[in-house]
Amino acid sequence: MWACSSVKHVPDGKYLLDKVDISADSPDRISTEDLQYFLRQTPNHKVLGFARLQLATYSLSGSDSTRWYNRWLRRIGQAPVIYDSLLTATSARQLRTAMINRGYMDATVEVDTTLRGNKRIGVEYVIHTGHPHYIASVQYDIADTAIRRLIFADSTRFGIEPGSIFDRKRLDDLRASITENLRNNGYYDFNKDNITFIADTAADSKALDLTMVLHSHKHNGVQTADSAGNHRRYDIRRVVFVTNYDPKLGGEYARTHAIDSVNYKDITVLYGHDRYLKPQALEEKCYIHPGQPYDAADVDRTYAALGQLGIAKFINIEMQPVGTIDGHTWMDAYILMSRNRKQGISVEVDGTNSEGDLGFGVGVTYQHRDLARGSELLTAKVRTSYEALSGNFDGLVNNRYTEYAGEVGISFPKFMAPLLRRSFTRRIRANTEFAVSFNYQERPEYTRIIAGAAWKYHWTQNRPSFNSRQNFDFIDINYVKLPRSTINFLDSVAPTNPLLRYSYEDHFIMRMGYTYYRSNRRTPTATLNAFAIQPSVTTLRASVEVAGNLLYALSNVVGQHRHDGVYKIFGIQYAQYVKGEADYTYTRNFNSRNALAFHVGAGIAYPYGNSSMVPFEKRFYAGGANGVRGWGVRTLGPGAYDSKNSVTDFINQCGDIRLDLSLEYRAKLFWVFEGALFIDAGNIWTIKNYVNQPGGEFRFNKFYKQIAAAYGLGIRMDFTYFLLRFDLGMKAHNPAMNQEPWPLIHPKWGRDANFHFSVGYPF
Repeated sequence: MWACSSVKHVPDGKYLLDKVDISADSPDRISTEDLQYFLRQTPNHKVLGFARLQLATYSLSGSDSTRWYNRWLRRIGQAPVIYDSLLTATSARQLRTAMINRGYMDATVEVDTTLRGNKRIGVEYVIHTGHPHYIASVQYDIADTAIRRLIFADSTRFGIEPGSIFDRKRLDDLRASITENLRNNGYYDFNKDNITFIADTAADSKALDLTMVLHSHKHNGVQTADSAGNHRRYDIRRVVFVTNYDPKLGGEYARTHAIDSVNYKDITVLYGHDRYLKPQALEEKCYIHPGQPYDAADVDRTYAALGQLGIAKFINIEMQPVGTIDGHTWMDAYILMSRNRKQGISVEVDGTNSEGDLGFGVGVTYQHRDLARGSELLTAKVRTSYEALSGNFDGLVNNRYTEYAGEVGISFPKFMAPLLRRSFTRRIRANTEFAVSFNYQERPEYTRIIAGAAWKYHWTQNRPSFNSRQNFDFIDINYVKLPRSTINFLDSVAPTNPLLRYSYEDHFIMRMGYTYYRSNRRTPTATLNAFAIQPSVTTLRASVEVAGNLLYALSNVVGQHRHDGVYKIFGIQYAQYVKGEADYTYTRNFNSRNALAFHVGAGIAYPYGNSSMVPFEKRFYAGGANGVRGWGVRTLGPGAYDSKNSVTDFINQCGDIRLDLSLEYRAKLFWVFEGALFIDAGNIWTIKNYVNQPGGEFRFNKFYKQIAAAYGLGIRMDFTYFLLRFDLGMKAHNPAMNQEPWPLIHPKWGRDANFHFSVGYPF
């Protein structure tokens, strides 16, 4: 017990900071939760509000720090937080400063300490807010008439008006907003220090008169205003690309040692020994135009667009003022670039052991990042694998597992499509991908060839409030051919099962799909305060795909005859269906160590026209590490389907409709370990009443009774770049016919428990 004591390593005469509270006499005005970030000393973290696991881990260590075991426990644990009166006083000053910045000028902070047993102390900060100061009037001292017009062109961004509380953060946000607007309209040298606010208060009054003043300060030692006191507005004189840039030697060295110069439209390109990018490719990615005012947003867009060029290693944009000519203040834009490696080869080797059957695989990937001097990325992959199989192969085709695969693709860093306007293709920063693939497989049951071809678009959009990704699969073809198969084998494993027969028969899918992903998750940076967490994160993913419509229309137009009631291409029935699904996740971060995540997902796939059933690989399944975790993958549903054997029934446990619901509490434990408690619910259903899936059809008067439920706990290891997840799920409600409906009440470990290992969060 003493080894786990939280005060074991607290020196005599010192106290463990056991508890810290913040209270305010006006809780309706102030959120004490936000004020936690201003504290300079907080207690050791508690899991679930009561268990100090990190401190307990540290306390397990002995006093001999030379032993590796003690050092390791201290490294993964957390040392006791020793009460520091100086840090407490600093926290009180920080809290008062925060209140002053929010308009409560007369706020005071009292500190109350209480001994809480053996070597423990509690601290309470009591905030007396007083009455806030408010803005009685707003005036503007802006002598520069051009800037005044720009500022007042969008007065809705101000956010300050008579009667509002004098909040300094809102004033600072206004300064930043005005500065951004001006820098996007030619004022290159302008910074927010050119704007100040003067607050004039009368004695014994909470009302103040606010004046915004525009100054003509120097910026980096350069006068930013002309003789009349007006800030200089810069226009772009020329845009120069320098392709032989070396960060160690600098931009001036690159410009003076260029060998060749090429003018193309509005840009000039200075080449070194390697002309690795065509002027056309550079001009397409440039949003800085001669004759236009300087625009900081266009500079950022140019950075982002050039970042798509895989052949470019370093990119730096330098703006150089050149003086006033013909009444315009000009500047030149130098875009400095250095080349990445053009080509590369990587080799992959892996080994497998499947229940004693040993195998190996070898893969080689070749990449060319500048195929036609436009940063086109050519990727060629070849792979072969072999596995020696044991067992009886009488009546089967092969006695081994062998695979040969190849893929060739080319990606263009732009929107490649006919009949599109240049303004649209420049506005959408997209990648266009063309790819073909071939896969030859030999298994004991069959020999199979899989061929594919794709034409796809990918583009992203980054904004301050959200990030989005969009994928458009213009054409995606999947062709499966079985040149050798045994009818006896097919008849023995699937005499009447259309799903299983389909997976072993020739089939052809020609689809078109669209996927949209959006999230407001911010990318953390080194400048963010360690406590400045994002309160909530939302993520939306939606997709839709259709297949077979073009082929079906052509079949009707040319008057093709049906074979066995369906149209065929190359003697193979092609699939025709529509499929849509969506997933939404909301994560509420209570602080840097505790979060609650909610997920809901739904999908539906419907066959029509040339198909009576959605292809097996396009149907939904339930259970597994990312589904209802009380079930293994592909062992739940559809509906009330009674699965007797997960090995033989997995082919039937798929559906056309899916529903997923999850609620998960996540908490940092110690070192890299995180804990989780979760509840999952959901199932899959079929649209039609298939003979081989009794009880699986979706019906409005029954589906809610067939929603499965599970609960469990998890341990995760967060290594920053990846996360390992171990989840234990237990069945709570089982909708399957002829099985225990409420395992929550009558649990059995072997029947109801499922262990999952995965990488990354489930949602």
